[in-house]
Amino acid sequence: MGRTGPFQWGDVVQLTGPKQRLNTIVLTEGKQFHTQHGALAHESFIGLDDGSLVHVGEAPYLAIRPLLHDYVMSMPRGAAIIYPKDAAHILGFADIHPDLTVVEAGVGSGALSLWLLRALHGTGRLVSFERREEFREVAEANVAGFFGERPANWETVLGDLAEELPEHVGDGEADRVLLDMLAPWECVDATARALRPGGLVLAYVATVTQLSRTVEAIRADGRFTAPVSSETLVRGWHVEGLAVRPDHRMVAHTGFLMTARRVADGVELPSFRRRAAKADFAEADIEAWTPGALGDRTPSDKRMRRAVRDAKRQAEAILGDGEAGSDAAPPLD
Repeated sequence: MGRTGPFQWGDVVQLTGPKQRLNTIVLTEGKQFHTQHGALAHESFIGLDDGSLVHVGEAPYLAIRPLLHDYVMSMPRGAAIIYPKDAAHILGFADIHPDLTVVEAGVGSGALSLWLLRALHGTGRLVSFERREEFREVAEANVAGFFGERPANWETVLGDLAEELPEHVGDGEADRVLLDMLAPWECVDATARALRPGGLVLAYVATVTQLSRTVEAIRADGRFTAPVSSETLVRGWHVEGLAVRPDHRMVAHTGFLMTARRVADGVELPSFRRRAAKADFAEADIEAWTPGALGDRTPSDKRMRRAVRDAKRQAEAILGDGEAGSDAAPPLD
């Protein structure tokens, strides 16, 4: 991925057809792209310029290399992904740039890992923690498929961040810790120990109760500045001549972002160390914040086996070590 110039074997190509339906293929010798309008050999794309028009039967298709946004939205997945709108704000709010040591948990299907590795640009270090082996396999295949190889500055760790972090990142070595997990408040102490003074913790959570407990845990810890919380809403617009109006549908709530900075050891911030008054929440509220009550949904074993298989086949096709499992990925919504 990231190639320029005419199409060649192993390229990922995004095809936009009638009614703006999207399909993604990996150019593989001997393969064909099949649609209701007919079939087109992958060989027909070789040598064409990026952004060319091809015809399947009489139907025109625009052939163009996908952006990272497109790749993330169409790649095989086992776990839910962080959508590009949130990934972009994570990169901005966490100030991700080359030469940083970044920790993330969990890795899921590798969507955020791709954005982080792109921003690190082959420098620094990304350490990604994941508790499920199947998720790690999908993520590793998706990342290798996009970059054409496994990035040398990326390490994946199977296990719980709170337990495994000290074994892989020393105290005060991390610049950023990004928590995309069910109960980030359980990792506040490990995060504080791993972050260097001035480092940043960012939590990505889906529900109000998760956000509330994470913020209170950060405040109670005493080693962070006051946490800042937000969510990102994206509303598209229909623009056609003088007919300009908001789209009827929009990408609204996907998750909350919370950020806080690590202060130097020994610094007293009384206003940030306060614990919420007992009247703020009761034992029943604490119980509602537990992972079980939040309903941790996990995909079926059958779905995970398919996601692992599809991700590995796509990566092998891009790397030239095998064939893609299918000619086209499911259309993007």
